[in-house]
Amino acid sequence: MRCCRVIGGAATSAPPSAGSDSGSNMLWFYTDDALGLKISPTVVLIMTLSFIAFVAALHVFGKIYRAKARAGL
Repeated sequence: MRCCRVIGGAATSAPPSAGSDSGSNMLWFYTDDALGLKISPTVVLIMTLSFIAFVAALHVFGKIYRAKARAGL
């Protein structure tokens, strides 16, 4: 886990300022030395859309099953 810097007595984990020479950008936390899974944003998007489609399909199948069960009564 990355250690927080102490600035003026307050601990902060903020990214470097935009004017610094450290190459700061919006994805400063997405580095090779970060802990955890290394997956791209595209993979996350595909997995999210797949999950949404799966849940929608379950709802449709549930409605079809319920309609068939009611018709059999």
